Amino acid sequence: MVTTRPHISHPRTVSTRTLRRTGAGLLTGAAASLGLFLTPATAVAAEPEPAPAPAAAPAPAPAPAQIAVDTARAQVGKAYRYGGTGPDSFDCSGLTSFAYRAAGIELPRRSADQANVGIPVAGADLQPGDLVFYYSPISHVGIYVGDGVIAHAATESTGVEYHSILMEGYNTARRIV
Repeated sequence: MVTTRPHISHPRTVSTRTLRRTGAGLLTGAAASLGLFLTPATAVAAEPEPAPAPAAAPAPAPAPAQIAVDTARAQVGKAYRYGGTGPDSFDCSGLTSFAYRAAGIELPRRSADQANVGIPVAGADLQPGDLVFYYSPISHVGIYVGDGVIAHAATESTGVEYHSILMEGYNTARRIV
């Protein structure tokens, strides 16, 4: 008589082994009640593959006002030139036009015309990117960069610089975006 039973040689493979009963005869007593009990093999699950790391989400693009501020900051130290629109020299409205053009927004060329763009904003509510205008009639503009400071193209002797918004002649401010 040939009997097979599962034989586990590796957790993932099951093979069979042949058992042969030798001899003939009657089994009596305890041997007669000998039984063969098979217990099911416990399957061993393979470790799951770790999930691939999610791709890093691209950083959100900066808002247009922040692009304008960053662009204006990058011009600090450059020369002032009346009528200058960059990239090497600027006048006040040339600087603000250049900064907002980098953000995809076209502004009028003159500071007095820029004072009609966007919405009015109180000096206490300024946010980086707001344009700050001076004198009456308006003849000077700077871009608010935060902490009570503007970047502006002031004069031939100072060039593009930072200055307090409390500069003499403050008139109004406008939010472009």
